[in-house]
Amino acid sequence: MRASLPIALLLSTLLSACAFKGEIPASKHISQNGPLKVHPGLLGKPVPAELQPGSSLPAASPTPLASSAQPEAQMKMDPIGLRTQRSVYFDLNSAAIKADYDPALRAHARYLAEHPKARVRIEGNADERGKPEYNQHLGLKRAENVRTVLARHGAGKNQISIKTLGASNPKLTGHDEESWAENRRSDVVYERES
Repeated sequence: MRASLPIALLLSTLLSACAFKGEIPASKHISQNGPLKVHPGLLGKPVPAELQPGSSLPAASPTPLASSAQPEAQMKMDPIGLRTQRSVYFDLNSAAIKADYDPALRAHARYLAEHPKARVRIEGNADERGKPEYNQHLGLKRAENVRTVLARHGAGKNQISIKTLGASNPKLTGHDEESWAENRRSDVVYERES
């Protein structure tokens, strides 16, 4: 009878933990369950009025478009909405591009193919872990892989330059998994639009 008391306490603790319905904080990272949510303009679909530049959105419900408009204010909004997806995120110690990013990279390649004077720079980044030489090499490999995918989808190779930044350009400066995941990326930077 006494041996069953600790088991009963353990089971009740586990059941109460499983029944927890509190608020789980949202992650700032792009990773999510299910397919990647892509701006409809990237897929060649009509862009809803609330996502159009200059639309009046309620202040309480900012959209990804509104939150990304500040750092890239110099670039004009194009018809397919390329401002919304500029980063490709990678797993730890990997330069493999996930299939979820294919629609966005196709849209960038299509834009480049339709605008032969447009130029982009792919900046490869790594998180702070690892030796500087390793991070430089990993950032370079990530940038090269994004360039390869863009070229495969029709962008001109002369339109795409690459640069590795290693761990020198963090998006988030924390020392935790959320920050590291945000910093394992390649960014598509438009140097010339058309």
